[in-house]
Amino acid sequence: MWFSRMECPFLVVPIIAAFALAATGLAGRAQAQVSTTGMPGMSGGMKTVTGLAGIVDTGHLDIYVNGPNGAPLTGVAMVTLTKASGQIYRQETIRAGHIRLDDIGATEYKLQVVAPGYEPMVKDVEFRGSVEKTVTFELRSADVEDTGLGERLAALGPKAQKELGKATEALRDKNTKEARSHLEAAYKLAAAHPDVNYTYGVYESELNRATEAKTYWKKALEADPNHLRTLLSLSDTLLHETKGAEALPYLTRALKVQPTSWRAHALMATAQLQLGAAAQSVQEAQRALELGHDKADVVKPVLAAALTQQNDKPQAIQVLEGYIKDHPSDTDARKELANILMPTTVIAATVAGDESDTLLPSSWMPPDIDESVPPVETGAVCSLKDVLAKAGDRMQEFVKNTNRFTATETLIHESINKWGLPANTERRKYDYVASVSEVAPGFLGVDEFRNTANPADQAFPDGVETNGLPALALIFHPYNAKNFDMTCEGLAKWNGGLAWQVHFVQAKGKPNNIRNYKSGVNGIIYPVALKGRAWIAADTYQVVRLETELAAPLPQIRLLADRTEIDYGPVKFRDKDVQMWLPQSAEIFYYWKGRRIHRRHSFSNYLLFDVNDQQKISNPKGAEGEEPEPAAKPGKPNN
Repeated sequence: MWFSRMECPFLVVPIIAAFALAATGLAGRAQAQVSTTGMPGMSGGMKTVTGLAGIVDTGHLDIYVNGPNGAPLTGVAMVTLTKASGQIYRQETIRAGHIRLDDIGATEYKLQVVAPGYEPMVKDVEFRGSVEKTVTFELRSADVEDTGLGERLAALGPKAQKELGKATEALRDKNTKEARSHLEAAYKLAAAHPDVNYTYGVYESELNRATEAKTYWKKALEADPNHLRTLLSLSDTLLHETKGAEALPYLTRALKVQPTSWRAHALMATAQLQLGAAAQSVQEAQRALELGHDKADVVKPVLAAALTQQNDKPQAIQVLEGYIKDHPSDTDARKELANILMPTTVIAATVAGDESDTLLPSSWMPPDIDESVPPVETGAVCSLKDVLAKAGDRMQEFVKNTNRFTATETLIHESINKWGLPANTERRKYDYVASVSEVAPGFLGVDEFRNTANPADQAFPDGVETNGLPALALIFHPYNAKNFDMTCEGLAKWNGGLAWQVHFVQAKGKPNNIRNYKSGVNGIIYPVALKGRAWIAADTYQVVRLETELAAPLPQIRLLADRTEIDYGPVKFRDKDVQMWLPQSAEIFYYWKGRRIHRRHSFSNYLLFDVNDQQKISNPKGAEGEEPEPAAKPGKPNN
């Protein structure tokens, strides 16, 4: 099963829709009430039923969840029943404020309720023998920290935005001379704006003028004290000057602004090490690695130094040897390994190195998926095994039940110039037909056909064809999931509901059956390793959103970036009350062979056919003279 980009007349495929899940503070208090009732004529108040209850005494649990006004909660909530060992015993979603759990074995449990916008609650519940219990939760609204200061600041005007965008792209290309002219223009238009001052500071830092850079960054913080990139850059510079005490308050503020920023934790690890707090440094470094995955590897020498200060030299050596294996050109790490008793000589240079450009926001592409972790509900317990099993079931159902589907596909294509601004926009509309099948044991395939009323628009813009969008969610099919390293990051809010947030990355040494690039029909195929994040609905276990990007660039084909973001929605079968989830919209960004492209795909008028439908899939009219089924009315996503 491939998601491919192909260069035409040969063949190709690869968002910056701003995407964020609102962080929710979880301060405040809530109350829970537990009551036990017996049923007449039954020992312990419970009757014996079949299943587990027919073998041992079991209990029943009614859970009621009320809002702050005392009325049943109208939104969705997640309830988790966990054994004392930490094993998840039951996990269900609640709607309309009530759920009943039957056949509960006799032991002690912790019952947790998580609902968007409310403080999570945990209550101990014990079942001994046959008993029926009722738990009532009275939720209170969470205190949400005001993070909108930056949005309330005076917005940049269009001209200033354009000049700042040009300066940013020039700096990303290390062209400081060109960056300066655009920065001067932006500064004349918006001298007090934090983004302008931050970027000016980056410019000065690129010229190794740390004093001037810090002046601009402090000015940016005067306008916006929570400007994250400024807090990180200023802290990094102070740490390179071995001024951990000065950096500490800025890093503390950065972690309050963005607790899931791996960079903030990595820099804090360095600050704590400089201050002699080895235990805190180890903790911060490990958190950075947990959040940033491979991207946070740069903190490993700091971790090794902190471990050495704790006299854990064997572990420090193991960390450094693993790091050097993946980064053989890092001479500082080699020196640290050779002289493990004096690791502090490379403390300041270890974390940031020459990566200042990565803190500059691209004016046309979203931030790296691993730059930070979107916020999740505090305390929610996630069983990755259970989530992947149920999501895999949904993928198997999709392949088993779906023969083909048709849709109207709308494409907006933007060529991005060197300043990160759209230089040319083209639009296409296609009759789209696709089929999903198991083309060989253990190998899934998606065949696609497109046709347009205007023959001149048949070819994709820029000679690059996008294929395989419906196939990306099949990452979670059991055939493919085993080829990825996956981590459940927690329970997130999504479109008024709850979704499990899962990070994934192509596993080393495992086959890559998802993405490839190809130049020409008979050209060489280049598999592309992916990393990404998915949101899987907590009630249905359907993939509702998917983000992917390159695990690493492919210099051999000049592929520097490839980002895809897809939102999914339910689509019903034509003749029965069954629905599958398919792409509703997608944004794609790629930087390939010097071309920077942004595309928006949207799908409507879906018509879904099951495997028992006798009609065979055909090319759209004009491809081989056959016409597809007429499209149905648009399905409405479950927002």
